Amino acid sequence: MNEKILIVDDQFGIRILLNEVLQKEGYQTFQAANGIQALETVKQHSPDLVLLDMKIPGMDGIEILKRMKVIEPDIRVIIMTAYGELDMIQEAMDLGALTHFAKPFDIDDIRSAVKKYVQPTA
Repeated sequence: MNEKILIVDDQFGIRILLNEVLQKEGYQTFQAANGIQALETVKQHSPDLVLLDMKIPGMDGIEILKRMKVIEPDIRVIIMTAYGELDMIQEAMDLGALTHFAKPFDIDDIRSAVKKYVQPTA
């Protein structure tokens, strides 16, 4: 399995947790703590799936998602948020996010969603 997953979250602990879980599942993982790193990783590695936190200092998740779609229109994104901001979730879904998870999330739910939504490159 060579699917590449990008984890974008400003919280180090969440990035490490998701990184460990997804590596154990056999995915190649990348981490970004902010929008600039996330966009660079998308340009350099074309991840098959992105786990994107909505609340990131500097460039928020919506802006990151918009810019990712410019770089890679078919990029597959799952959003994560600790906030019950339905308008932000709706906007992300309108921009093409596949699904969303509220923090704290169940790691098994994330694992299942990744398995469901990741697509091997053809």
